[in-house]
Amino acid sequence: MARRPLRMDSPHNIRLSITKVANEVRDGRLSPSQANAIICAANAILSSIRTDEQRRKIQELEKILESYGKKEN
Repeated sequence: MARRPLRMDSPHNIRLSITKVANEVRDGRLSPSQANAIICAANAILSSIRTDEQRRKIQELEKILESYGKKEN
């Protein structure tokens, strides 16, 4: 059976991919060391996505604060 590619483009898809990896280890289709490498990569990608989301939220808050500062002057 052909494996479907793991999608690592959103936190939701990363969670689904990690679940798929765990199931493949359980079923003997993937070695624990291969799974560990995939999960480490998934965690790095997830951390990067979270950092980008935090940066975006900070920029939005900065814009809001700037607009309040302009209204007060």
